[in-house]
Amino acid sequence: MDHLEHLDKHLVDELAQVARETVRDELREQTRKQRRKAALYAASGALALYAGAALALAVGLALALGLPDWAAALITAVILGVAAFVLRGMARPSRPGEHAAGTRLPGRAGADQAAAGGMPYPPVPPAPPAGTAPGTVPPRPADDPDVPHHRA
Repeated sequence: MDHLEHLDKHLVDELAQVARETVRDELREQTRKQRRKAALYAASGALALYAGAALALAVGLALALGLPDWAAALITAVILGVAAFVLRGMARPSRPGEHAAGTRLPGRAGADQAAAGGMPYPPVPPAPPAGTAPGTVPPRPADDPDVPHHRA
């Protein structure tokens, strides 16, 4: 009988080792795919940055045909700044000072928290739970793990 228990323990250990190796291999494969995808996104972003710089240069040179160089550079900078501002506005879910649902939060703290996507405190229900008087705490169920158990 002791021999069977030893075999069972050995079998469980082998199964656990095979499961660990399988999970490790799967995670390694997923990590490799994610790393490749991240490198492709980074390369794409770098090329987009260079393309934007070339476009800004082309706009500046086109403006420089009829304007002084400094004015062409200034106009190109203003165009890029406006484009950045518009893109930033499009990326935000709501304007500062508004809650995600579109309701205005009170005061500056509300505006800061709306921009952060949260409220300063959890919402309060309009009425107490059924069967409890206002200002009292409802009793905990007997199977609540936080209730201390006293042994006699």
